[in-house]
Amino acid sequence: MSGKKNKVLILFAHPSINRSEINRPLFRSSLGIDGVTVVDLYQEYPTFRINIDREQQRLREHDIVVFMFPMYWYSTPAILKEWQDLVLEYGFAYGADGTALQGKKFLCVLTAGGPAAAYCEKGFNHYTLRELLHPLEQTAVLTGMHYLAPYALFGARTAVEEKRVGQHIEGWQRLLLALRDDRVDVEKAGGVAKLNDHLDVLIREEQS
Repeated sequence: MSGKKNKVLILFAHPSINRSEINRPLFRSSLGIDGVTVVDLYQEYPTFRINIDREQQRLREHDIVVFMFPMYWYSTPAILKEWQDLVLEYGFAYGADGTALQGKKFLCVLTAGGPAAAYCEKGFNHYTLRELLHPLEQTAVLTGMHYLAPYALFGARTAVEEKRVGQHIEGWQRLLLALRDDRVDVEKAGGVAKLNDHLDVLIREEQS
């Protein structure tokens, strides 16, 4: 273990958080952790007037960037797309002088309404989750960030009644602390379909 501590920035986007059965507890489980900054974009910018300078400074101050959201129509909620369009400017995030994000790590923590079987070539949605996230993966590549596979929950609509939420949140807390403590094998984490099934392999446990 390197002993390095990463600063983690979580950008949370849910347009109706009070109706959320999974993203809201995920969001709450991320609060109050040393080294972790959590921003509720809809709460902070209810009129979508995003403070570009503040958001760019947040990016400069953190080592790992997390998008936390429910997948809507194979993409992010609207405010997260607005954030990308405004904050990831030429000369800041990309371009000849746009090096502010180089070397940082990026991943998505998301929920999908359909079951896992729906996300494949022959499934209802025809594409894997990783394929549907290619625009975000390419954003990471363009800006020089290390892209990690998503941490995702399928079948979100039935997760509560099937009692899958608690285990999912426990896995996320384990992953979040490992990211902060620099205990995640980044190379391997970029090569899997999603992180959930590989935490035991990807995470180096703390040494006593």
